[in-house]
Amino acid sequence: MTTQFDVTTLARKNVRELTPYQSARRLGGNGTVWLNANEYPIAPNFTFNEKNLNRYPECQPTKVIERYAQYAGVKPENVLVSRGADEAIELLIRAFCEPGKDAILYCPPTYGMYSVSAETFGIEQRVIPALENWSPNVEAITSQLDNVKLIYLCSPNNPTGNIVDASLIREVLEQTKDKAIVAIDEAYIEFCPQASLVSWLKEHPNLVILRTLSKAFALAGLRCGFAIANPPIIELLLKVIAPYPLSTPVADIAAQALTEKGIETMKQHVYETVQNRTHLVDELKKSPCVQQVYRSETNYVLVKFTDASMIFKTLWDQGIILRDQQRQYGLSGCLRLSIGTADECDNVINAIKNIATANA
Repeated sequence: MTTQFDVTTLARKNVRELTPYQSARRLGGNGTVWLNANEYPIAPNFTFNEKNLNRYPECQPTKVIERYAQYAGVKPENVLVSRGADEAIELLIRAFCEPGKDAILYCPPTYGMYSVSAETFGIEQRVIPALENWSPNVEAITSQLDNVKLIYLCSPNNPTGNIVDASLIREVLEQTKDKAIVAIDEAYIEFCPQASLVSWLKEHPNLVILRTLSKAFALAGLRCGFAIANPPIIELLLKVIAPYPLSTPVADIAAQALTEKGIETMKQHVYETVQNRTHLVDELKKSPCVQQVYRSETNYVLVKFTDASMIFKTLWDQGIILRDQQRQYGLSGCLRLSIGTADECDNVINAIKNIATANA
């Protein structure tokens, strides 16, 4: 009997050994309260009436670029639009890093796609754990810059929720100005706009800002993100991006979201989210099941529980889906809770109260 050929042996070794990013949807679950992906909990309302779907879309849709540039306070030539910020993370690696020669650097606990994207392309990863207060260890970073071409810093950081001190980022930018690109992931910046570093672009030619419409704009299903940088970097990224990254419906809805009305709606989302976050945090701090609620500037909170695995499973079984962070560096006992509606937050609070009562 002929042995069937294993086609996976043809794949690159690093891809065969790759552990894919465990997104909230990939992990599954049968929930009614989804608080595991940092999404806005209520669907937005947009219309789409475009008839020309027989034609390819613009590579970089002009209306989206112009409106986002105006919103971000930059020029259109400073903006590249991509399929979510995840594509922009990958584009930077494709444009700047050579396998077997260059490395990326990041500081866990942080967003997992920096690692996955580097591993996919066979790029070395330089991992510098954050300090106890989640700040980047700048001294360690600057001592490990040999062959580092690209540094990712997430601010506010996912999953810890803290803003990275601007003085530390400035120091990293100064130390790498002739050596590496520094990408600041501002996916959650709408919740703390005062912390954005987009105004630093003129001063720092090696700075890239990553943004998205997935969070405060409530468009996670749209997959629309941005890289903001000086024109020479944007021009390089345009060389490696796919010809049509945004479909016509995506571009149309993104442009609607970036109108004056759309931006006001986003700001209302932020206001409601912050109100619900304050209520959730205040109630969680009262629970004997909770050891610590970490300060957050985002639409989620990181919580350390006395028995995180039990809390996670008990709520999962009740259809309340949280994000387990215990495998992340330094996050033993921690779960991340997205901020839902007021009713969803109350569901979480009551479920944890019931657990505390049952274990009293």
